[in-house]
Amino acid sequence: METREATPAHFLIKIESFSLLEKCGIDKYETKVFAAGEYNWRLIIYPNGDNTVGEDCDYVSVHLAMADTSSILPANFEVNVVFSIFLFDQISDNYLPSLGITRRFHGMKSEWGFSKFISKEILLDPSNGYLVDDKCVFGAEVFVIKKEAVTECLYLKDVDIPYKHDFKISNFSKLQAAWESEKISAGDQDWYYIFIIKGNGKGAGRSVSIFLHSAAPPMSLLLPPNPSHRVSCRMRWKALTRKLQ
Repeated sequence: METREATPAHFLIKIESFSLLEKCGIDKYETKVFAAGEYNWRLIIYPNGDNTVGEDCDYVSVHLAMADTSSILPANFEVNVVFSIFLFDQISDNYLPSLGITRRFHGMKSEWGFSKFISKEILLDPSNGYLVDDKCVFGAEVFVIKKEAVTECLYLKDVDIPYKHDFKISNFSKLQAAWESEKISAGDQDWYYIFIIKGNGKGAGRSVSIFLHSAAPPMSLLLPPNPSHRVSCRMRWKALTRKLQ
């Protein structure tokens, strides 16, 4: 199992008479409150395991719980955190961490943890260094995930029949710069095409360039532009050839 030297960032608790918890019938110990990520928390230690693993089990369970949820936080609160629980190895002077897990704390579920944090067999063996002279140290790190994500919505409109438009350009060979089509409607949007006769960009001088433009409705000219409003489309062109008589 991997260990680390750094002390847990947010909380430590030293239990000096661990065996007395069981002798005194203490099945659940709640630590004092500590702060992390603008919220209050506490560790809950179950010397004989929590309810999910049954009574008199062979594991010690350790949970993280939010404190003062009824008096401070709103009824619909929701906090997402990444947290780890630690156990101090007093021989190697290192900490044994749990795998960091991500959980959502809210009014219906304000406590999460590890039902099988460590087996009693490993904990009670003095050669492992976790329980020495009936003393052990637990720790915790809690990192709150702030809601700063950028959101995006993709709306795809089902179109059964593709839109088809035919254009006839008279005297094409006499055009010098560009030709602009009349306005067309497709997919609840107004559009128009621009033909660059002598090409544009990499096609300059070698090809005819064709661009599709969105024609904004008159009302939109009175409103500020919305950078999150995007319309996706696909177009296909086919040039018809005609034999000269």
